[in-house]
Amino acid sequence: MFFERFLHTSYDQFASLSSVPNFLPLLAERFARQRLHALARVEGHHRDGKPVVLFLCTHNAGRSQIALGFFTHLTGDRAVAWFGGSEPGTEVNPAAVAAMAERGIDITDEYPKPWTDEVVRAADVVVTMGCGDACPVFPGTRCENWVLDDPAGWDLDGVRPLRDVIERRVRRLIDQLGVPAAGWSTPPSIVHL
Repeated sequence: MFFERFLHTSYDQFASLSSVPNFLPLLAERFARQRLHALARVEGHHRDGKPVVLFLCTHNAGRSQIALGFFTHLTGDRAVAWFGGSEPGTEVNPAAVAAMAERGIDITDEYPKPWTDEVVRAADVVVTMGCGDACPVFPGTRCENWVLDDPAGWDLDGVRPLRDVIERRVRRLIDQLGVPAAGWSTPPSIVHL
């Protein structure tokens, strides 16, 4: 019954937002699994020692997916990253997907989703990107606010500089967390933090 409740509430959260109703069960299942994983961490049932980073923005349709893409690509299975939004959109910005594809990182399977209390409480670091007062803050959780413009409606040329800024910040965060980054080279034009 407990698992069913998580699945049903996850489904309900997507049903009102989704523009792809055929995929609702799959999205709900993936989201419920993430929420249950987070709850296990919060309640102390899952201790793998990996740092958890949560990237939050308003529409959860560009900035947070770019950050997640770099973070997971660079850390592999040595850390955990999640994302969410205060007002999730219906799809990931196609220019953000294209900008990440230029770097060899595929974020096409990502989708906007809301943040939930258990996911925020499970995070070691919460990175907010423009969601203002709507972003949650829990005592004892490290919070960073990355002031970044929302790329909604931007084309690929507009998203590239934002992507590069996010990459530099993600690399800095990974370094601060002491997580060894994968041996992935960065073009010389953006090496400097």
